[in-house]
Amino acid sequence: MRQLVLACCLLLPISHVAADILVKNATVRQPLPGKTVSAGYFSIENTKAVANALVKVESPWFGHIELHQHQMQNGMMQMVKMSRIDIGAEQIVHLQPGGLHLMLFKPTQTLSLTDEVPLLLYFADGSTLEVKASVTQIPTR
Repeated sequence: MRQLVLACCLLLPISHVAADILVKNATVRQPLPGKTVSAGYFSIENTKAVANALVKVESPWFGHIELHQHQMQNGMMQMVKMSRIDIGAEQIVHLQPGGLHLMLFKPTQTLSLTDEVPLLLYFADGSTLEVKASVTQIPTR
């Protein structure tokens, strides 16, 4: 019996909840009609005295999610895919339009303004955090 318990424990992924990370104001934009890409934003606070980084985001509602940043390259503003978003010790990082953000591709269902999209955030220290993001409209100017 003891061997069975040990074997079961070895099959579980080694991960812990990111208790020192706070996420506020998580939103995902409702894709435009006929489009299959969206953007996600939130503020992320590292309350720990040690730096961390967001390295991956997943959702069952999207086929693929990437970390992105807008950067000036050769005199033009462009979106650049990133492998991580660093969050310094006791620092807040804002994912927002025109800066750091999520790009969400291939929605698996239609998003309504009353929906909350489940997001699973993965961090460099091996921790994870589940977040619900409200669906919002793309603002018109």
